Amino acid sequence: MAQLAWIGLGNMGRGMCKNLVEKGDLDKPLIIFNRTEKRATDLAKSLPSGKSSVASSIDEAVSKADIIFTCVGDDAAINETIDAALKGSTKGKLFVDCSTVHPDTTEELAKKITGAGAEFVACPVFGAPAMADNGQLVYVLAGPKESVEKVKPYTKGVIGRAIVDFSGQPAGKATLLKVIGNTFVLNMVETLSEGHVLAEKSGLGTDNLHQFIETMFPGPYTAYSTRMLSGDYHKRDKPLFAVDLARKDARHAMSLAKASGTRLKDVEIGDAHLEMVKKHKGEAGDIAGIYGAVRQEAGLKFEN
Repeated sequence: MAQLAWIGLGNMGRGMCKNLVEKGDLDKPLIIFNRTEKRATDLAKSLPSGKSSVASSIDEAVSKADIIFTCVGDDAAINETIDAALKGSTKGKLFVDCSTVHPDTTEELAKKITGAGAEFVACPVFGAPAMADNGQLVYVLAGPKESVEKVKPYTKGVIGRAIVDFSGQPAGKATLLKVIGNTFVLNMVETLSEGHVLAEKSGLGTDNLHQFIETMFPGPYTAYSTRMLSGDYHKRDKPLFAVDLARKDARHAMSLAKASGTRLKDVEIGDAHLEMVKKHKGEAGDIAGIYGAVRQEAGLKFEN
C-alpha cells in the first residue's frame, strides 16, 4: 500500500489523523508534520504504538510519502506548504488538500503541483471538530478521476461518513462548494443568534425556543443553540471555529458573489457581527460568538 503523510494539525486535522490510523488499514506508519512539532509529537504518542512517525520538516514528510494530505488554515499557509514541498522531487506523488481556500487558490495549486509531475485532488471537508474525531465528516473530492479514486479508500468509512463526488471536474469546484456551503453555517448561526435574542427580549424565553429547535432542527442547529445557551461561545479559551477563519471564508464568499454579479447580504451582516466578536474576544473569538454580538446590539451583555 501507499505511504501516507499528513501535514497540518488544526482542530480538524488531529481527528482526521486519528481515524486514518485507526480505521485506514495502513500497512506503513502515518508520517505526521506540523509547524509546531509538539502537536505532532503529542498526537503520535496518543495513537497506537508503531502506527505513526513525526517528521521534522515538510521536505522529510513529502520525500518519504506517496500520498500527502494537507489541512492548513488559509490560502497563504497552503501556498507556503506546497511551495516548500515542491522544492524536492515530487514526481508521481499525490497531494490531497483538505484546506478551506478560495477556488482560485485551489486551481493555482493544481497547476503548480501537476507542473511538477505530481497529482492533485481537492478534498475540503464539512463538519465540526467533534465530527472529525468521530469520523463523521463529509468530503468533497474533485480532480482527475484516476487521482480521486486513489483518495476514496481513505475517506468514506475511514475519516468521513460520506463524499460528494466531483470526479473529473476542476479541482476548484470542490472549494467553490466548500466556500458556498460555509455560508450556510454562518447564516445558521446568525439566524439562531437573532432568534434567541428575540426570544429573550420578547418574553418567550430561550429555553422554549431551544425546545422548538431540538424538535424541528436536530443536528447542527441544536448543537449551536446549545453552545449559545450554555455560554460555551464565550467561555472556551480555544475556539472551535475561529473568528479569523470564519471571516476568511466570508471574504471568499463575498468576493465570489461580487465577481459573479450578485450579493450575499446575509453573509455581509454575519461578517459585521464577526468583526464585533473579534473586537470583544480577539483571536479566541468563535463563530458562535455572533450570539454575543447580536446581544450587544439589543442592549444586552455579550456574555449571557
